Amino acid sequence: MLTDIEIAQSAKLLPVAQLAEKLGVREEELEPYGRYKAKLSPALMKRLAGKPDGKLILVTAINPTPAGEGKTTTTVGLGEAMAKLQKNAVLALREPSLGPVFGIKGGAAGGGYAQAVPMEDINLHFTGDMHAITAANNLLCACIDNHLQQGNALGIDPRRIVFKRCMDMNDRALRNCIVGLGGKVNGVPREDHFQITVASEVMAILCLAEDLADLKKRLGRILVAYKYDNAPVYADDLGVTGAMAALLKDAIKPNLVQTLENTPVLMHGGPFANIAHGCNSVAATRLALKLGDYCITEAGFGSDLGAEKFFDIKCRYAGLKPSAVVVVATLRALKYNGGVPKEETAAENLEALRKGLPNLGAHVENMRKFGIPVVVAINRFHTDTPAEIALLSDYCASLGVEYALSEVFAKGGEGGVALAQKVLEACEQPSAFHCLYDTERPVREKIETIAREIYGADGVTFTAQAEKQLREIESLGQAALPVCMAKTQYSLSDNPALLGRPTGFTITVRSLSLSAGAGFIVALTGDIMTMPGLPKKPAANQIDVDAEGNIAGLF
Repeated sequence: MLTDIEIAQSAKLLPVAQLAEKLGVREEELEPYGRYKAKLSPALMKRLAGKPDGKLILVTAINPTPAGEGKTTTTVGLGEAMAKLQKNAVLALREPSLGPVFGIKGGAAGGGYAQAVPMEDINLHFTGDMHAITAANNLLCACIDNHLQQGNALGIDPRRIVFKRCMDMNDRALRNCIVGLGGKVNGVPREDHFQITVASEVMAILCLAEDLADLKKRLGRILVAYKYDNAPVYADDLGVTGAMAALLKDAIKPNLVQTLENTPVLMHGGPFANIAHGCNSVAATRLALKLGDYCITEAGFGSDLGAEKFFDIKCRYAGLKPSAVVVVATLRALKYNGGVPKEETAAENLEALRKGLPNLGAHVENMRKFGIPVVVAINRFHTDTPAEIALLSDYCASLGVEYALSEVFAKGGEGGVALAQKVLEACEQPSAFHCLYDTERPVREKIETIAREIYGADGVTFTAQAEKQLREIESLGQAALPVCMAKTQYSLSDNPALLGRPTGFTITVRSLSLSAGAGFIVALTGDIMTMPGLPKKPAANQIDVDAEGNIAGLF
C-alpha cells in the first residue's frame, strides 16, 4: 500500500499554466512559482468582478479525535467527484502550518487519492506566505522595542505591550520569555511572548482583507500596547504599517495548485480554528466563486469552532451566503466519542457507536441553526461493518438529514460521487443563511450565545482578568465586533476530556483580547495555548530527504 507522499509523487500533474488556461485565467494574470504552483494577480478578480458567483459549499466535521476524520481529504475528494459529474468546481483551502507538519497532526493537503499537490511544497515552504506573515508580524515587534530603546516618545508602558512575536513552529519554550537582556545597548528588558504564526492577528488580517488597500488599513488598526496614561497605541502610531504591507504585497495573492485529478485548488491563508478563526482567505474564496459554478471550502476542526467562525466572522464580513454544509465523520471517531480507546475503534462496537452518535447529532443541529441545508459525509474505512452502517443510517434518518458514504481516500473522485450527488441536491434546496448573533449585542451576551447554542453549555464564567479586559475593550469603543472563541477542538466543552455530547457544564473565559485590525474579539477559554508544543515523538523524526532532493516520511 502506497503512502500519501508516494501517491502524490507518482501523480501526473498539469503544468500550472495549463491548469490556469482551463480556468480561463490569462497569461498576464498568472505569476508562476515553478511548474506546478502560481499566484493569481488582483487583475483577475477585477476582470471577473461582474461575473455571477457560483454556489458556496462548506465542509466541516465532528470534534476531531485520534482516530481521525479526514475533513480535508473529504473536501478534496468532493471536488474531484464534482469533476466526475461534469461540474465546474473550484476548491478553496487553507495553507498548512509547519507546526502540525513537524508536530503530531502531519500535513494538511488531504490524503490517499484525494490530495492537493504538489503536497511536499504545500506542506513545507509553498510560496512563502507563512514566512511573509511572520516577517511582517515580527517587524512590528522589533519596531515596538526599538521605540522603547530610542526614548519612548509615545510613553508606551513596557508592562502593557499586548502584541506578540510569532513563528510558524511548535515551540513551547517561547511561550513566555524575557527580551532586552545584556545591557543598555541591547534594548529595554521586558516580558514577551511568542504565538504560532497561524494564530497571529496578521494572519487573520491577511485572510479577511478585501485587497491590499484594505490590508494596509487593517494593519494600521492593530492594538499593540497601552501608554502609561492607559491610552491605546496602534501600529499606525509607530509608522510601520507601510513596511508591513510591503512584506505582504505578494502574500495577499491567492495560490493556484491542483488535486491529484487536476481539479483546481486555490490554497491561501491558514489560521488555526481552535485559537484563530480557522478559514482560508476571503480573496481566495471570492475568486473561486467567480471561477467555478461551485466553490468548495473547509473550516478547521469541528463545526463548533471553524464552521461557527466561518459563518459569524468570515461570511458576515465578506457578505458570503453558503448554499450547503457538509459534516464529516467516521464510524471510528464516533465510537471513540462513545468511550472506546483509539486502538479498539476498528472493531465492531454498536453500543459505543450508539453512545457516540449524539456528537454527530449536535454538529448537525448546530449547522441547521444557521439556516443552511446539511449533508453528512461518512469517511468510510474498510473495517466499517454493515451493522454499524445500518445504525448510522437509522440515526441520520431520525435527524432527517441526508448522508452518504465517502471512499475518496481509496478511490479518489470516483469514491465521492454519491456524496457529490447529495451535496448538489442540497445546493438546490432553499437556504436562509443567517448569523448566530447580532454584533451590536454586549460582548458577554455574544459569548453566552455561542456557548449555549453551539457548545450546549449551561453558562459562562469570566475570570477577574477577563472582566477587566472586557471593560478595557468596551472603553475603546470596540465591543460591537464578532467573537473568536479560542477553545479545545476535542470537545464541545472547554474540557478536552468531555467527549460525546456533554451536558451540565459551563465555559470559563480566561482572558479577552482585542484584534482590532482583524475585526474581532478573542475569548481564550480553558487551557488553550496560542503556541503549541511538540509531542514526545514529533513527526519531524520521520521526515528525511535523499541526495537527489526526494522527500520521505511527510504525511
